[in-house]
Amino acid sequence: MFLIHIARRFCAIFIVLLFVFDIQGQTKHALLIGVSEYNTSLSDLSEDSWANIHGANDVGLLSATLKKQNFKIRRLCNKEATAKNVRKELKKMMSNVHDGDFVYIHFSSHGQPVEDLNGDEDDGWDEAIIPFDAQKHYREGVYTGENHIVDDELNGYLRAIRTKIGRKGFVYVAIDACHAGSSYRGEEEEDSIFVRGTNKGFSASLKTYAPQIDKRGQIRVEKSPIMADICILEACRSYQVNSEIQEGDTYYGSLSFYINKVLQTMPFERNLSWAERVSKLMNKDIRLVRQNLVIESSL
Repeated sequence: MFLIHIARRFCAIFIVLLFVFDIQGQTKHALLIGVSEYNTSLSDLSEDSWANIHGANDVGLLSATLKKQNFKIRRLCNKEATAKNVRKELKKMMSNVHDGDFVYIHFSSHGQPVEDLNGDEDDGWDEAIIPFDAQKHYREGVYTGENHIVDDELNGYLRAIRTKIGRKGFVYVAIDACHAGSSYRGEEEEDSIFVRGTNKGFSASLKTYAPQIDKRGQIRVEKSPIMADICILEACRSYQVNSEIQEGDTYYGSLSFYINKVLQTMPFERNLSWAERVSKLMNKDIRLVRQNLVIESSL
């Protein structure tokens, strides 16, 4: 009996050590990208310029919170958030992660629909993140979209990261942008409305963008036995406007603000309950009555 008791104690201690080792062996990585001030010197046409928003505020807000949760954080804001640097950081993330790691990638910027050229989109449009140095319109010989981060390209980075960290890892992506909107700011400061995105599609053929009406709040994405699960939070549906919200004297992206709020009381989880908590809080905010969070997940 004594030997059995010792064996049981040894097994219990061994299991605890395995658990601790697994927790300690997991590294938390965060890449936070936020643009407030866009490069207005890129073009002599005012219609090619992006309106300034407050994406960098989101990075500041989330950095402090994620630091408390022991994330290794890399940030790109404003003029540092060029297409070249965004791609460089995503590739660096691919190289730095290991089996079982947790990854959080956050974009706070304008967004824009881009004409689909490979036929993989039902509505004929890809979606793109707008870095600091991207222009709004296609101009032959001047700008043809090389600085747009299109969803097909982003998906390639995410698949590589998911494969590298494997089934024990997990990836969260937040996109606090939109692809409908009008890049509008109200005339009166107290009534200012900052919208992240444009309803003008980026198209070489001058195709008119008409968003597809898809009212799904949750969408399933690819699941694989060799890749980590992923959860992508998008601030609104493709046909909706993503409006910033004001807290005190400061503007934030609506999705970023509520992600940070949830992180104050609960850490990231490897299921949808965490994302659904963000969705519920956004739904209760009367300022966001015309936008709905979209959750894309492999779970």
